[in-house]
Parts: sequence; C-alpha cells; structure tokens
Amino acid sequence: AGGGNEEYYANLIADAMIPYLNASGISYGRNNPSGTVTDSIALSNAGNYDFHLAIHSNAAPESLSGMIRGSDAYYYRDSAAGRRDAEIIANNLKLIYPLPSRVTVVPTTTLVELRRTKAPAVLVELAYHDNIEDADWIRGNVEAIGRNLALSVADILGVAFVEPS
Repeated sequence: AGGGNEEYYANLIADAMIPYLNASGISYGRNNPSGTVTDSIALSNAGNYDFHLAIHSNAAPESLSGMIRGSDAYYYRDSAAGRRDAEIIANNLKLIYPLPSRVTVVPTTTLVELRRTKAPAVLVELAYHDNIEDADWIRGNVEAIGRNLALSVADILGVAFVEPS
C-alpha cells in the first residue's frame, strides 16, 4: 500500500543493519537481492553461521486486504533455539512497533527457509504491506527497524550491541 515493494524495503532494512553488525563485531552473510529463497538457503548453509534471519513483510488474504496489522516472528516448530531467537526478535520489535500487543511468535513447519537452513532461523514478517498504516510504518522506520533487528541479532548471539561511531 502506498508504493514500493517488499523486496526493496527488506533490502533497505538489511542495509540499515550492517553498520550496527559491523560495530558489534558480528560477521554476517548477505542474500543476493536478485536471488531466490533457494539461493538464500544455499548461501546460508554454505557458511558457518550461528543464526539465519529472513526479513519480510506480510499480506493479508484477499478478503482481508488492508484490514490486518501486526508483526510475526516465525520459527521452525521443533527448534528450541529458533523459538528462543523468535522471542528475542518479537520482544525487541514490541519496543518500536506501534501496536506491541500485535507482535507475535509463531511456530510453523511449512516455511522452507526455516525448515531447510542448518542454522537456527527466524523469518520475521515486520508488518502488513497491504495495510497503509503498516506500510507507512515500514517506510518511515527503515533505520529504526534495521537497528532493532541488529540489536536482536546481538542478543541472539550473546555479544555486546555497539552503536556505530
């Protein structure tokens, strides 16, 4: 809603994370923005990573388009580490998302990016891109979301979060 697309904003958010990850001494790999989900999984599995984060925005079913708001942190149902990581991300998102009561942690077995990665993984649906308030929140908070997700990654990895100089 309001212009742009999910891939564009997810990559802007990933870009916004980089200075915080670097300042905190966190090594990372990055998706190829023109690649597929299968490519991202292969890149993740080819590295020696402790955590895999997929950044997305959500869309409601057509009959509810534009009517739902919220943020979801998905993890593979059978992964204790994934659940812990999703809870960290959700708890941190509650600090910046305008409706903290609508930030949830969701177990699943259907999302391939959670099933097929070697590292514990979280797929975060930051907000509903078909809802104008949520879409505006994403567009207006790219830097804050990137900082928040980088803080979550530092928490997940047990390293000190450092603001870039």
